[in-house]
Amino acid sequence: MKMAGNIFLVGMMGAGKTSVGRVLAKRLHHEFVDSDHEIEARTGVRIPTIFEIEGEAGFRVREQEVIADLVTHTRIILATGGGAVLKAENRAALRMHGTVIYLSASVDDLLERTQHDKNRPLLRTENPRAKLSTLLAERDPLYREVADLIIDTAHHNVHSLATLIERKLVRLVGKKRDDISNA
Repeated sequence: MKMAGNIFLVGMMGAGKTSVGRVLAKRLHHEFVDSDHEIEARTGVRIPTIFEIEGEAGFRVREQEVIADLVTHTRIILATGGGAVLKAENRAALRMHGTVIYLSASVDDLLERTQHDKNRPLLRTENPRAKLSTLLAERDPLYREVADLIIDTAHHNVHSLATLIERKLVRLVGKKRDDISNA
């Protein structure tokens, strides 16, 4: 059963999940949580350190535990980590407990937004553009599979994205009500 009012943001690192999520939470009077920040708070360790010690697989286990807990909250806007959709359990939990919004972005936009961020362990590589292209090719079908709404972030600032999402949510909720009443 979907938890009333929960909104889960999925998409690549640099898509704007945290920035947009904060604005949406303020406007909609929801609690905002970033799953990566929550993992750091619960472990007392930064994400890059978790990757160094436990590898990506160890990080994904921690991420799954945090997501399983957070989706049970009510009136929450959750910005998930870019790779959260890699685990089928996360995709199922997100779909079951709220409205999933995929913030889509091009590799060029993602690179521009992440190029100076040193806290992105997966981008610590000789060719960040190639890495982003590979990750996006792998993850885009999973984001689309889980999403109730897909929002292209190109040519939008954080506030216009939040406004666009609010409008689309109103339409989506109305459509779901129509579907239920016509069943």
